[in-house]
Amino acid sequence: MTAARSVLVERPGAHRLVTADAPPVPGPGEVRVAVHAAGICASDREVYDGTRADGYVRYPVVPGHEWSGTVAEAGPGVDASLVGRPCVGEGFRACGVCERCRSGETSLCTAGYEETGFTRPGAFADHLVLPARLLHMLDDGADLTAAALLEPAAVVAAAVLRAAPRAGERVAVLGAGTLGLLAVQLLAASSPADLVAVDPRDRPRTRAAAMGASRAASPEEAAELHGRFDLVVETAGAPGTARDACLLARRGGRVVLTGLPAPGAAGIDPVLVAVGQLTVAGVFGAPPAAWAYATRAFRLGLLRPRALVTHRLPLASFGEAIELVGSGDPEVGKVLLEPRGDR
Repeated sequence: MTAARSVLVERPGAHRLVTADAPPVPGPGEVRVAVHAAGICASDREVYDGTRADGYVRYPVVPGHEWSGTVAEAGPGVDASLVGRPCVGEGFRACGVCERCRSGETSLCTAGYEETGFTRPGAFADHLVLPARLLHMLDDGADLTAAALLEPAAVVAAAVLRAAPRAGERVAVLGAGTLGLLAVQLLAASSPADLVAVDPRDRPRTRAAAMGASRAASPEEAAELHGRFDLVVETAGAPGTARDACLLARRGGRVVLTGLPAPGAAGIDPVLVAVGQLTVAGVFGAPPAAWAYATRAFRLGLLRPRALVTHRLPLASFGEAIELVGSGDPEVGKVLLEPRGDR
């Protein structure tokens, strides 16, 4: 068998490319996936910088929780017909037996946090081993480069399912990064009367308009729209965007928070929530229903994530890739590592 490489982050700021003599072997109930592409997001940068919250990373670790690939090997007890099929997969390693898991809320598993790419080996590698039950299969011939973004799309899908948008509503999306642009695409499918994307950067606002937003606004322009929206989906995770989302919502409106701000972010005014009778919900990760929704929307062409990819680099260029993600350059969108690109 061919050698298998992976990017190992030994500790914050220190990584190396590790080569094993052979790919990992899947155990009972597991599959080995040949990774086609793996996306790098801000949480991967947190792993590299050492700023991810305690308990949500375990060093040394192979990062990579956004990925696509092809099933290469089925372990004992797994349907052998899966081999050769394109797929993506859930990251949370939920126990499947606690009360929350039994209710379908696997992202709230009470057995403790375990996730591919943070506490378990991830997809910045030639191969990834994971439980077969976490797979979501794609159509033959699916665009696997685009499919690498189905993990953030599933998070957005969880937010949209929680938000329950209705046709004709006025909707705002705060942040036009990867999550925000995916949210714009999914929310556009609900036929809103108005869909406004808010971002301080010119290029993301332009991209949001091209992806289904009826208009785009800077934060200064959005300040004139306070109290206008039936639904607000916050995706930026900036220090003040949770507060700003609540200000944009009308009385009795709904707010869903998906961005993860750093400690010390501006709080939400409880008087505004109480007097405005707002419904505020948070999303962290994605349960199976959200994954199913995202993959179905991808199959139907309602999600078009390929346009968000700006950089595709080989596995050996992890150092360059992680610098791009942390650069703050508005021209940098989704950065992918493609293991097959340097074979």
